[in-house]
Amino acid sequence: MKIVVCIKQVPDTKGGVKFNPDGTLDRAAMLTIMNPDDKAGLEAALRLKEQHGAEVTVITMGLPKADEVLREAMAMGADKGILVTDRVLGGADTWATSTTLAGAIRNLEYDLIITGRQAIDGDTAQVGPQIAEHLGLPVISYAQDIKVDGDSVIVQRQYEDRYHELKAKMPCLITALSELNEPRYMTPGGIFDAYDKEVTVWGRADLKDVDDSDLGLKGSPTKIAKASDKVRKGAGEKVVLDTDEAVAYLMGKFKEKHVI
Repeated sequence: MKIVVCIKQVPDTKGGVKFNPDGTLDRAAMLTIMNPDDKAGLEAALRLKEQHGAEVTVITMGLPKADEVLREAMAMGADKGILVTDRVLGGADTWATSTTLAGAIRNLEYDLIITGRQAIDGDTAQVGPQIAEHLGLPVISYAQDIKVDGDSVIVQRQYEDRYHELKAKMPCLITALSELNEPRYMTPGGIFDAYDKEVTVWGRADLKDVDDSDLGLKGSPTKIAKASDKVRKGAGEKVVLDTDEAVAYLMGKFKEKHVI
């Protein structure tokens, strides 16, 4: 069994977010982490590896520094890492990103592809299903449980206050929720092994069945109209009142704002 997991290196928002003049994220200037939904997808793949003897390949598209997130994944237990990086791929929206990743995945053998539901820097939940569309695969999204049954997967798909149980024949693609599991930590031995392994690096020339017009910023049909840091709120109105006056003041404000 061969599993491909798509992971993304995303900004650690605790360290602040920075933008380029064109409105895109300045990824080179920010601290980064593995996207939480992707990490849960990786953990699901590693558990299937333990249960069924699968081979797990992680793939990411990004700057050369995205090598770090692949090393982290291999330190957790992934077998191989592939970095897709090229200047022409920069500034990609979801369409251009999914086109790129699908072009890279066409080089691989796979029974199952797992992506995160969405990335915390975009929150679109589009890339996983778009990859499935490019590759002509069935997709099950919002997975909160994954099991393999012969040549099929059985997935609990989260739906409001309940779940749907769906079964699909492999090959197929699943998008994982961060609530799917509790990802494991890297081990010291795993870290040493990860840095002994070679990460495969692919560029534009390695993408299969992809047009230049669908890549990077120029191939992105959606553009960022405006981007800014979080707007700071003012200090607000401060008053010093005794208890009865404070109650009357608050009730007046609630009525003024039509809260009551």
